[in-house]
Order: sequence, then C-alpha cells, then structure tokens
Amino acid sequence: MKNLTVKTKGQVSMNFLATILILFILFCMLLSPAKFISQALNGISAWSLNVLPSILPFMFFTKLLSSLDCMPTITKPFSKVCKKLFKTPPISAYTFLMAILSGYPVGSKMVADLYIQRKITQEEAFKMTSFCSTSGPMFIVGAVGIGMFKSSKIGYILFISHLVGALINGIAFRNFKLKSKTETTRNESQVPTPLQSTSLSDIITNSTFSILSVGCIITIFFVVIECFAPLFYLFSPPLSAFFQGTIEITKGCFELAQLPYPFLATTLTSFIISFGGISTIVQSVTMLEKVKMPVKLFVFQKILHATFSCIITVILLFLFGI
Repeated sequence: MKNLTVKTKGQVSMNFLATILILFILFCMLLSPAKFISQALNGISAWSLNVLPSILPFMFFTKLLSSLDCMPTITKPFSKVCKKLFKTPPISAYTFLMAILSGYPVGSKMVADLYIQRKITQEEAFKMTSFCSTSGPMFIVGAVGIGMFKSSKIGYILFISHLVGALINGIAFRNFKLKSKTETTRNESQVPTPLQSTSLSDIITNSTFSILSVGCIITIFFVVIECFAPLFYLFSPPLSAFFQGTIEITKGCFELAQLPYPFLATTLTSFIISFGGISTIVQSVTMLEKVKMPVKLFVFQKILHATFSCIITVILLFLFGI
C-alpha cells in the first residue's frame, strides 16, 4: 500500500510538471503568435523539403519488403554472426536489418513485438535495443547529407559511422545481465509475425500516416525549441545547434548544416543522429513499455552509441577530408 502511494504521488508530480510545461508553451505561443507560426512553418518546410521526398519512397518499399516476409530468409546467413557478436538469438539479424533500413523508431517497435510474442527474453530485448535502435539511410544520406549539407560524401560518412557505432554498441552490451530475471524461457520459433499487412492499400496508408506523424513531431518540436530559444542563445552557434538537436534531431541537423565549420558540424551531427533526440527517445521508450525497459538504461545506450559514432566520424573525416 505504501509503494502504491509513492507511485501515485510520483505520477501526480509528473502530471503537475507536464501541466506547467504545457501552460508555459501555450503562454509563449499566445504572447508572440507570429513568431511561433513562423517556426511551425519552418518545421513543415524542413519536413516537406528535406525529409518527405527522401524518406517516403524508401519507407514505402521497406514496408512492402517487410510485408512479403522474405527478410528472415535474407538475414539467415547473418544469424550466427549476431549470435557470436552480440550473444542474441538469430532473429536479431532480421530486426537489425529492418531497423537500419527503416529508421527510428522501427527497431524499438520490433524488439517490443518480439518480446510480446515470446520470441526473445527480456534480457535479450535489452541487448538488442543497444544496436537495433537506429536511424535510416534515406534520412542520414538523403535528408541530412544531400538535403541539408548538400554533400552525399558527408551523408555516407554519417551513415557508415552510425552503422558501425551501432554494431560496436551491441558488442559492448553482449555480456549484459539482468540482476533479477523474471522470465528465462522463450518460444524457440524464430519466424517473426509480419509487421505489416500484405494489402498494398494498407501499406500505402501506413506509409502515409507514418510520414505525416514524423512531420507532426518535427513541427511540434520546432515550436517547443523556440520556447526555450533564449536559453540556447546563451551558447555559441555550434553548441546552440547541438543542444537543439538533443531535443529534436531534424532541427539540430538543419541548424548544424548552416554553420561554416563543416568538420565540427558533421561531428556534432553524427552524435545527435545516433542519440536520436528526446523526441525519438520518448517514442522508443513508449514502444518498449511492455518490455519494462528502464529509461536510464536506454538513454545510456543511446549516449554510448552516439559517442562511438562520433569517434568513427572524426576518423573518417580525417581519412577522406571535409
């Protein structure tokens, strides 16, 4: 009964803080509506000009590929590699490939689905999130590299760093152990339930709603960031853009791409892409709720992934020159 009271008080405190935050945002918007309408339009513009044309076609074809249920066969040769490298079940190869093809937050959603289907244990789910929570090539290469930095070279450097960083992160968590295991068995069937309908109309609808959701999140966080703009202005332009990226990934990448320091801008962009930003982390943690994924552990995994990617980016920038 005591624990229940503490939990309830914690929920009340969180609700109170959320209420204060929302009221603050609404107050800022009412105080200067023109400014926030402009920021909303900037968010829509960043989404429609950089994200939409590069991601929507790729999202459609990856969803179509997933619906055909052929990925387990394609990823089968990599199953033993995943088992040795990450100490995770063979199905993690399928999950990783779909995550790296589709981008945030598909990997987290697939890990949660596999756990619910009892195809992986909780401990395996925690290991898999370390390398299966990734951005996709069309966002990194298309939207960020070509769309924002105007350089496919930067896009590929960022994508390779992100990919290798995820693999290193998975190796770092290969010996992760739960202190107290609540379940030790799993369904040994390694064939995942298809995540998408085989209906073409459903795939088109799902792709459309997914990309619209991305646009909605980007626009909302452009507005949220503007509310705290006075705090960001206290820092230098690179740090200001970086901190904005830790909140919303697209906004941060867009601001960093405008800087006249390509080496520094690319390095900081690498970090925030692998970190994902608070907006992406919130989406992922929400999807992993049934896995009982500790927020602190997931955030630590993302910071570690971002650090590895950042280091690899610096090495590649020195090797290939920017």
